Amino acid sequence: MPSALYRPVKIGPLELPGNLFLAPVSGYTDWTFRTICAGYGADFSFTELASAEALVRGGKATFDIVRRAESEKPYAVQLFGHDPQTMYQAALALAPFRPEAVDINSGCPVTKVVKTGAGSALMKDPARMGRIVEGIVRASKEALGDVPVTIKMRSGWDSQTLNYPECARIAVEAGASMVTLHPRTRAQGYEGKSDWSHIADLVSRLSVPVTGSGDLYSPEDAGSMLSQTGCAAVMFARGSEGNPFIFPATRSFLATGAWEPEPFQERVAVAFRHLTLLAASLGEKTACREMRKQFCAYIKGPAGKPGMPGSAALRNRLVQAQTIEEYRTILDEFGHG
Repeated sequence: MPSALYRPVKIGPLELPGNLFLAPVSGYTDWTFRTICAGYGADFSFTELASAEALVRGGKATFDIVRRAESEKPYAVQLFGHDPQTMYQAALALAPFRPEAVDINSGCPVTKVVKTGAGSALMKDPARMGRIVEGIVRASKEALGDVPVTIKMRSGWDSQTLNYPECARIAVEAGASMVTLHPRTRAQGYEGKSDWSHIADLVSRLSVPVTGSGDLYSPEDAGSMLSQTGCAAVMFARGSEGNPFIFPATRSFLATGAWEPEPFQERVAVAFRHLTLLAASLGEKTACREMRKQFCAYIKGPAGKPGMPGSAALRNRLVQAQTIEEYRTILDEFGHG
């Protein structure tokens, strides 16, 4: 695997040392997980999608979403909304956080987002999408130090409306400095396979960097996407859940053609560090509940490699843990403490 696949990326004025990104994933990429991913070498990371309306209203929970993580250097805040003026005002409200970029969500397929006209619903209204990009570019110039504005989109609303070329063109003409494409339609949700040929097509059409997302679960997947599509960067979403180790593993694979899974002891230790950070943020009770799915993802092991011995039974026990001590006790019982 040629080492040239791991390379710097320039997004407008922003220069990044590498092209392995952490995607915005609701319920996962909070500041605690981004702290860990930054420590493991994610070159750029994106917050969970943050409501523009909530930011404008001053909602504390939304401001918590957009905070910079410990150890996180370059990061982007992802906003969702449907009203260009509200999105402009929300971008202005990001000034205290000094993000290195502002990303626009034009891909989320979840009903509660789409029914407001946001997320992938913007794919049905490219002109509105363009006005949103223009507004956030203006806010960036006025209050954010002229940081780049980026956008993440899908291939289209459904298989009959694959309008990603038009939407991407309008976004770039409005000032977007990077386009990320998850090549599924809104109708697909997260089912079926993503069509990487759409990424390659977009690379051939745009003058700005194109980042690819979709079905990236292993270093081999990342290498294949980079080589097959010519995209500038890859963005790990579900493949990073409980797996911040995918960043150094992918860097190793792109440089040498090989990688080794981290020891199970390291997975457990990092999961506990994640739980401790979350408890400091949310309190132990809430953190232990929120961490169940993530802890299970940590112990499952990386795609294509053997899992932790007894991991299925262990996961069945961990989903009932209510305190940090219970997590420790259960792991001790399975010999992984």
